[in-house]
Amino acid sequence: MQTKINKRETPMPALLLAVALLLGATPAPAFAGEAPDLVLLVVVDQLRGDMPWRFRDRLGDGGFRYLMDQGISFSNARYRHAHTVTAAGHATLVTGGNAPEHGIPGNEWFDSAAAKWVYCLEDERSPEIGLPAEVAGHRSPRNLGSSTFGDELVLASAGRSRVFAASIKDRAAIIMGGHFGKAFWYSEISGRMISSAWYFESLPEWVQQWNSAKPADRYAGQSWSLLRPPESYVFIEQDDRVHERPEGGMGRVFPHLLRNDPGQAHYEALPYTPMGDELTLDFIKALVRAEQPGLRGHTDVLAVSFSVTDYVGHAFGPFSLEAEDNFLRLDRTLADLFRFIDREVGLEKTLVVLSSDHGGAPIPEFLTERGLPAGRHDAPRFMLDANDALQKRFGTTRQLAVAFANPSIYLDLDAVAELGLDIAAVEQALAGQMMKVPGIRSAYTRSDLLAGRFPDTAEARGVLASFHPRRSGDVLLVPEPFWYLSGDRYGSAATHGSPYAYDAHVPLMMAGPGVGRGIVHRPVAPRDLAPTISAYLGIAPPSGSVGAVLAEMLE
Repeated sequence: MQTKINKRETPMPALLLAVALLLGATPAPAFAGEAPDLVLLVVVDQLRGDMPWRFRDRLGDGGFRYLMDQGISFSNARYRHAHTVTAAGHATLVTGGNAPEHGIPGNEWFDSAAAKWVYCLEDERSPEIGLPAEVAGHRSPRNLGSSTFGDELVLASAGRSRVFAASIKDRAAIIMGGHFGKAFWYSEISGRMISSAWYFESLPEWVQQWNSAKPADRYAGQSWSLLRPPESYVFIEQDDRVHERPEGGMGRVFPHLLRNDPGQAHYEALPYTPMGDELTLDFIKALVRAEQPGLRGHTDVLAVSFSVTDYVGHAFGPFSLEAEDNFLRLDRTLADLFRFIDREVGLEKTLVVLSSDHGGAPIPEFLTERGLPAGRHDAPRFMLDANDALQKRFGTTRQLAVAFANPSIYLDLDAVAELGLDIAAVEQALAGQMMKVPGIRSAYTRSDLLAGRFPDTAEARGVLASFHPRRSGDVLLVPEPFWYLSGDRYGSAATHGSPYAYDAHVPLMMAGPGVGRGIVHRPVAPRDLAPTISAYLGIAPPSGSVGAVLAEMLE
């Protein structure tokens, strides 16, 4: 669905609006109490499921401890899709579906028919606003193929409920905002928060005022130093590791100094420090003061995705001093957020949910130095070898494998047809070649996935959950554990994207009116979140939801 409420270009169709009006206000929730005034969704990008518990003894009051002590935590939440990346994870959280349902198999994919790359949120009809036209991108939720729980809430309330979302990353904010919400994200070009024509003709006045104060500039020349005494850190002896790849010239050891001259280089480096999350929180506070979510008599949704944990994880790895200090600072940022929401709305009237879009793997070289098999795939190399093998197998000089976007290899379908080749046979030959590559565990063909010809294993089900018939490639790969499968072999020190526990296991915590308390250890999935929130609010689950309601959430 591509309609939106209160949007000039594409208003809600009359029939849909009439149905929504018949539904009236937000339905009664599934627990014995009043519906909350606010649903606060917090997503921490690349937050591994073990981190809150490993560092629990050093958590302050009011952050993670608020959720641990006053709510319910699902300790064994694990994504069911194999390709664990930002766009897919956020889409699963808010829709309750996987790639076949929500349409987002990855952060980008290759359009074989048009022979071009497609960013997951690319929409030429929706230019970004808040940037000069010559540097603005084009962003919207148009490629999101399912409604979100926020969309369903807006429909059920006849547009009285509202959804707001913000993040440093556009793909986090836009996906959380859904089709009917308002989304804002950070520009690394200008250091400002921007949006797109999907949502507004021009930025709201309060956003323009916030931007005019140049909040990102105040961090220029500041230093990221350790929050606590050095001897209190678990990873204090791992501050200088040769395999780390810091951005913006900040160096591998504390303190990390940001550039002293505000400009694009500074704006690009800022998200690699905890100050990036502080900036996001500052914007959220401005949003709450201006838009007053939760204060207008109907349940609203406020979604924030804190991105710095992901940036730090990519630059320094999850088992680094930087990741440890950033987590402690994140806990403090969350406590600040929850105190602010308590003052403005009241936590007793707010359902707070925290999760992550994916986890993260250790740096491969760090593991191999300790004797654990790990490595990095060289995508350009295996693509050359794959084409060489296919040319010999089918007696052609044509390049049949034309693109790689983790985890997919895309074939030139026109070339296959012009040569009169059987596509399934070409896929099988390509899969066979890829199985010869060290560090590749499995290769699944498009034809087999569409026909249901795959083993009944968790891995195969995970690949199918990451497979979109029109956007995924012709052969999908699964690496061996701790092997990085990326188009840019040396782009980051550490990354994610596999089906293994270190990438798939994430926190799932909730607190608020009617929510039970304690820890649940049974296996659950992040796709269960959207149908659970929907049941809690008494609304329909999202259109693409395949998750189950987490009954333990309710007292």
